Amino acid sequence: EMLNKIDLMVIDLQDVGTRVYTYAYTMANCLQAAKEQRVKVIVCDRPNPISGYEIEGPMLQSGYESFVGQFPIPLRHGMTIGELALLFNNHFGIRAELEIMPLEGWKRSDYQDETGLPWIMPSPNLPTLDSALVYPGSVLIEGTNLSEGRGTTRPFEFIGAPWINSEKVADRLNAMSLPGVFFRPAAFKPTFQKHVGNICGGCQIHITNRHAFRPVLMATALLQTFRTFSPNRFAWRDPPYEYEQLKKPIDILSGSNQLRNQIDTDMQAIEIAAAWEKDLAIFAQIRKQSLLY
Repeated sequence: EMLNKIDLMVIDLQDVGTRVYTYAYTMANCLQAAKEQRVKVIVCDRPNPISGYEIEGPMLQSGYESFVGQFPIPLRHGMTIGELALLFNNHFGIRAELEIMPLEGWKRSDYQDETGLPWIMPSPNLPTLDSALVYPGSVLIEGTNLSEGRGTTRPFEFIGAPWINSEKVADRLNAMSLPGVFFRPAAFKPTFQKHVGNICGGCQIHITNRHAFRPVLMATALLQTFRTFSPNRFAWRDPPYEYEQLKKPIDILSGSNQLRNQIDTDMQAIEIAAAWEKDLAIFAQIRKQSLLY
């Protein structure tokens, strides 16, 4: 009914390079509806603010589709929203009448601050490029009872909970020598959402080399470390979450129950990340047909 009187739909949305960011699935749903109503769609492409080279993280597995992940792609996909439209439409079979308005002057290696364009918040809890850089990993914290920094001025950069010893957690994380990141002991008090009004111990994530930084590996190490330090307090969040009533939020965020089970059985973060590589190599070949730049 919404589409039956229009000739053309134009989609202009700023994605942030992470599978769970829902703008891409709003676009996919529009493509599906437009296909059914025989309405042409034009997608105005936008830069991937965290660059278009790096891919990382677990793939979405069949049976774990949701509004935070409809198609089998990794957490950090390294594609623009226009390229995602082509991938969804052609490889995953939506088959709408689609045209992409391509970017001019963007290189796959460009981060948002190298484009000459201002940072305009795509949503309230991604206020800076730094928050977008950590988001492909830190978003996994939403699947736990830890605060992901919502209700602070640095969402997704502050991670913690009221029962956490900041110095011990930060020391443990820094001892892992994860690439491109330093963890500063921090205390913060969320003004809304988890642990509102309570002082949380934890850490602030500082990116020291964004080219080396692996946000999903980082978040896996965070989950592992916080669970180790407080096994009786750490918990996986229960549904509902993002319209999903049955599956655990961490499972639909990570793409399956595998990451949760690996952490619960004390598998080390570096081993968990190594297990992603086979699927990432397959995805790298799949996405080639949809890349525009």
